[in-house]
Amino acid sequence: MTTIYFVAGEVSADNHGAALMRSLRVSDPEIKFIGRGGPQMQQVAGASFKNWIADAAVLGLWEVLRKYGYFREQFRQTLRDIQESKPDAVVFVDYPGFNLRLARALQRQSSHLKTIYYISPQVWAWNRGRIKNMARFIDLVLCIFPFEVDLYSAFGLRAVFVGHPMIERLEKQKIDTHRDPNLIGLFPGSRMREVRKIFPVMMEAARQLLQLNPTLRFQVAAASEELAREMNEQLVDRHAIEINVGQAPIIMQRAFVGIVASGSATLEAAYFRMPLVLIYKVAWPTYLAARLVVNVDFLGMPNLLAAKEVVPEFIQHQAKPEAIAKAVALLMEESPARDRMISDFDAIIDKLGGAGASERAGRAILDEIGDVRVG
Repeated sequence: MTTIYFVAGEVSADNHGAALMRSLRVSDPEIKFIGRGGPQMQQVAGASFKNWIADAAVLGLWEVLRKYGYFREQFRQTLRDIQESKPDAVVFVDYPGFNLRLARALQRQSSHLKTIYYISPQVWAWNRGRIKNMARFIDLVLCIFPFEVDLYSAFGLRAVFVGHPMIERLEKQKIDTHRDPNLIGLFPGSRMREVRKIFPVMMEAARQLLQLNPTLRFQVAAASEELAREMNEQLVDRHAIEINVGQAPIIMQRAFVGIVASGSATLEAAYFRMPLVLIYKVAWPTYLAARLVVNVDFLGMPNLLAAKEVVPEFIQHQAKPEAIAKAVALLMEESPARDRMISDFDAIIDKLGGAGASERAGRAILDEIGDVRVG
């Protein structure tokens, strides 16, 4: 019986990990999953699979330092679990702060254990030189962006492009609808820190847009009830702004334009062909620290994939409501700029491999394990 140990530490990784597990089980109904992740992975694997997402999903250096003792103990437990269970492979799903250290420690323990990374860390953005080091303790990287393969391969790390798992999820969320020419979608992010920094800027941009066109309406996509409560407390103009929980895909298909916080939501918006402007704002120490290490021309993934500015970016001190409102107003018109952006979205999404990423990733993992057994 094939046994795979999974490690995922965030909600999105739990989603991707569960989809991958289901695909693996289709290929091998007897396969056994152990490890740690979230409720969706636990549902597939069984009750013995550890659900630690609530404690593991932290953001920012301070939160990690505050929980250092917890993570140190979890790290030791994970190493011990893997040593005792002797899986055929360990699959790391995103979560680089924990998983890269774990992969390095496992390589020291046993050079025969197969290590596979899915939803690879974006080291190409902040430390490409680290890839050469990763090649010493990672056997295979399953890439969700096509340009990653050449980057990893150049440093001697074997990589396979499997496509973005987002595609298969979003395909199921398509609805039969039309765009409302007076509706603007607001997507302020999935973390409390983001919402507190970004939502006030969005509200002020909305106020300025309403002065230009009083018939406009705004729908906010809240990632959770907790974030919805936070935004309701901040809300100034309640007659024009409506907050919805868990409705992001629907809003993206109905809104004429969106204002979207940098992150996976920008790619989701591109998938649904919703014209948008990108905004991001963090605490100044965080921004300055990021500027020292991040080495990319754009923050938004649509722009990175296109290698040009398809989506206007308003980052930190440039995230001014006046500038954002002006960019949105341009996209609210049936203009060449709007048509050009939608056309660029077609080309960007074509690069993500179509549906079936989980199936392709599952086949690559089983092939890798099979090679070890044959060898």
